Amino acid sequence: MVVLLIVAVAVATVTLSMRDSSQNKVEEEGARLAALLESARTQSRIIGTDVRWEPSHEGGFRFLGLPAPALEQLPKGWLDPETTATIVGAPQVLLGPEPLLPAQRIVLHLGSHDVAVGTDGLAPFEVLQGADAAPAQ
Repeated sequence: MVVLLIVAVAVATVTLSMRDSSQNKVEEEGARLAALLESARTQSRIIGTDVRWEPSHEGGFRFLGLPAPALEQLPKGWLDPETTATIVGAPQVLLGPEPLLPAQRIVLHLGSHDVAVGTDGLAPFEVLQGADAAPAQ
C-alpha cells in the first residue's frame, strides 16, 4: 500500500512538471517581449521621441524610432524562430514618449499555443491572464 502511494505521488509530480515545451517557450517569449517593450518605452520617454514596435515580415520584430546605438542593443528576433506575433487592432504598437498610451495587445503564437502581452495604457506591458488574454471581439 505504501509503495503504491509513493508511486502515485511520483507519477502525479512528473505529470504536473511535464508541460508542453512549446507552451513554456511561448510564455518565455511573452515575458521577454513585455520586458523589451518596457525598455523601449522608457528609452522613448528619456529621449522624447516617438517609438513603435512591429513584427517584421522576415520573422522576428523591430523597433522604429530609436537612435542607432539603442537599436543595436535590442534584439530583433524571437528565441524560437517559429514564434509569430499579431498586434490586435493596429499595425504597430505605440511605446511613447507620452506617459499615457492607448490600450494595446499583442498575441504571440507558437504551434497551437498563444500568449497575450499587453497594457491598459498606463500600467507596464505584461503577460495577460484570463479574460484579458481573450481575443478581441
